[in-house]
Amino acid sequence: MPEAPSIDPFHDHDHAHCTATVLARAEEQARADGVRLTPVRRRVLEILLESHRAMGAYDVLERLAAEGFGKQPPVAYRALDFLVEQGFAHRVRRLNAYAACLSEHRDHAPGFLICRNCEQVAEAESPGLHDALAALAAESGFVIERSTVELLGLCRACAKAETAAQA
Repeated sequence: MPEAPSIDPFHDHDHAHCTATVLARAEEQARADGVRLTPVRRRVLEILLESHRAMGAYDVLERLAAEGFGKQPPVAYRALDFLVEQGFAHRVRRLNAYAACLSEHRDHAPGFLICRNCEQVAEAESPGLHDALAALAAESGFVIERSTVELLGLCRACAKAETAAQA
């Protein structure tokens, strides 16, 4: 499997390499797990990888329909559900949307940095935050089954533009 890239969508990076690496990881993992990355599932993942913005299911469906994959909502929702279940994508609840998983780690609990202006989404790994939440829950005897940390703010480019506009 290709080496996982260090990806920060808020900065310039080799997006073609980023996309190829994530797709190769998904194909390899699907084969290893005995699940099918069907043409529709693969195309949905490619669509999510085209930009670092989370996309709503209907936005994905629009693209699929334009490419002849079908225009019924279950087409998109089934593919998105599969990608999330397999760890190839994440649901970003704040935006009611989905983003491709850029991490080389399948079972992880990332935080999402969401730019309120351009809506780019960065997946941020934070073992310290994960450990702090687990410790907080353990103090109450609570077992975390799922957590989503979403931070809303401005990416560097949008913050710079906003500061310049205010000057």
